[in-house]
Amino acid sequence: MNTVYLVDAVRTPIGRYNGALASVRPDDLGAHAIRELMGRTPDLDPSRIEDVYFGNANGAGEENRNVGRMAALLAGLPTSVPGVTVNRLCASGLEAVIQAARAIAAGDASIVVAGGVESMTRAPYVLPKSDKPFPAAHTELFSTTLGWRMVNPRMAPQWTIPLGESAELIAEKHKISREQQDEFALRSHRKAAEAQSEGLFDAELAPVSIPQRKGDPVVFGADECVRPDASLAAMARLKPSFRTASEASWGSPRPKAGGGTVTAGNASPLNDGAAALLLVDEEGLRATGREPLARISATGVNALDPDYFGLAPVEAVNRALAKAGRGFGDLSVLELNEAFAAQVLGCVAEWPDFDPAILNPQGGAIALGHPLGASGARLAGTVAHQLARKGGGVGVATLCIGVGQGLALVLER
Repeated sequence: MNTVYLVDAVRTPIGRYNGALASVRPDDLGAHAIRELMGRTPDLDPSRIEDVYFGNANGAGEENRNVGRMAALLAGLPTSVPGVTVNRLCASGLEAVIQAARAIAAGDASIVVAGGVESMTRAPYVLPKSDKPFPAAHTELFSTTLGWRMVNPRMAPQWTIPLGESAELIAEKHKISREQQDEFALRSHRKAAEAQSEGLFDAELAPVSIPQRKGDPVVFGADECVRPDASLAAMARLKPSFRTASEASWGSPRPKAGGGTVTAGNASPLNDGAAALLLVDEEGLRATGREPLARISATGVNALDPDYFGLAPVEAVNRALAKAGRGFGDLSVLELNEAFAAQVLGCVAEWPDFDPAILNPQGGAIALGHPLGASGARLAGTVAHQLARKGGGVGVATLCIGVGQGLALVLER
């Protein structure tokens, strides 16, 4: 098997829902990330890129028609460079990185671009076709921004509960209080704000120039959702988003133990963004003329009951570390996507040998944001840049995935 090197990783700053990136199409976001990635490696002939793997969780709007190929063309890569789009929901970007790494490890490719993109702001409404022509009755319009829609009636009801209700179930299982979740969220914002002030994201960021109707373009250069002024008092005033003490259980046969704990403050927001990584083998590395950030050593995937999807990274990480011949004691950093504070704290509770001090040291998705198809690629790039800055070590990037899956990647330097 060939060694797979991660040469570089870039990402756009992450925009809030209907925020700075609202006017930018997702295919243009993806193209920007690829273009910036290639600009950092001027010695590499773009025609040598053998494929582009891009993650996207939606696929219902402007990113349709294979956004991986569209982004490659819009980025100015030669038309001879293929592109493919992959979907593993929230881990689509990491899935793209893993598929690209497998192609290189197996000898099917030498130089590959991988990444992901999502514009949750621009996700369209969809109207399903009627079973009968010219129906007389009203029909339902579905938002494709996030979560379940057009659910198969044969699916078990407890599997199709809202993602936040699943986080509530995890909080119940591990007795995670509202206060613990708010404290975790506050730490995420504080760590992210500190990382921003220290320039720790600078190596991975590719600012986006956004045209204006009048005047010069505005350069969007920093993650938009980070709140340096976040406080426990402000978070405590937020109402639960998914349940109250008097509600029924969202179709789940399990009775609720009490009021809600998951709020907009201790969950990831809705976001827009893109990321791109350059992966190579030994021959490809020579063609870049660069030193790699890290190498990819192992992957792990896991699945469990969809209503406890947030805990799936536990075994995914365990499997990836076992394949790499590593343990938690070997880790320098673990980046676990913060879909919900309860979900992250639930995973940590099931890793008795894990040191939480190395978890998301620059903040996570609660502060930075979670543009679905891009987040996995963002996490892999963030881990690689941290390892390079440290001068060595072992890191893990991992995400939970709606409908009950987890994905993990081990990187070493």
